[in-house]
Amino acid sequence: MRIRISHATTYHYDTPPNGVTQLLRLTPRNHDGQYVMEWRIDLSQDCVLHQHDDAFGNLTHSFTADGPFDHLAITVTGEVEMQDTSGFVRGAVELFPPALYLRETDLTLPDAAIVEFAEEARIEAGEGASPLSVMHQLLANVHGEITFDTTPTQTATTAAEAFKLKRGVCQDLTHIFIAAARQLGVPARYIGGHFYRADGVTAQDAGHAWAEVFIDDYGWIGFDPSNGICPTDAHVRIAAGLDYLGASPVRGTRYGGSGETLTVAVNVDQASQQSQSQSQS
Repeated sequence: MRIRISHATTYHYDTPPNGVTQLLRLTPRNHDGQYVMEWRIDLSQDCVLHQHDDAFGNLTHSFTADGPFDHLAITVTGEVEMQDTSGFVRGAVELFPPALYLRETDLTLPDAAIVEFAEEARIEAGEGASPLSVMHQLLANVHGEITFDTTPTQTATTAAEAFKLKRGVCQDLTHIFIAAARQLGVPARYIGGHFYRADGVTAQDAGHAWAEVFIDDYGWIGFDPSNGICPTDAHVRIAAGLDYLGASPVRGTRYGGSGETLTVAVNVDQASQQSQSQSQS
């Protein structure tokens, strides 16, 4: 399936800033089952876009825009050819041993309730269950017990806070899954990307998030707790990190100015038949 993505992030300022510096994790990389056909980043301000790899092997871009200006728009458009790999992630850039992803962060630190929740998944999976079976049980439990709520929580919402609420956006369910997986001794990482909805809803308020865990003899495997599935050809993988902050699409700072308002508009759809036919000819 070929997926077309547009992602617009716009900042409006009541008082224009003197300048803005941003780091973008908006560009996917090729790996097994994911092939970037075309990709473009456009900025509303005239500045130089610098490309580099971050510590986790994500393809990033940075820029500094000199003010003053009353708005800043970052627009991404592109098409990606996707194939279903049954959740297996192979051919991705790997710069660290899997054990690094056992490291806890402030956003994924498990409290007593998550520790108990993780152990319940191990017990429910059955005595002698494989780590993979336990992860599938954990996926089912997070999806079944934590309500996916499109009302955005704060970026700094922790796994423990979301678990107490029993609801959250995709990043919250992913943080809970990661916290529980690490508690069970399974390396887990946060993935930011996009998800094509088969119900025909293409306009979205934000990107998507899911987790990947490392299982001996299998490698990295994706788990999407918001949808209760392993990633399919509908999941476009953009960036990986220990948590949301390590894979966030846009992070930066403003010099001067005030009254900042942020809007995000995402559209994820299948590419037109004409576009797909041209790529095959």
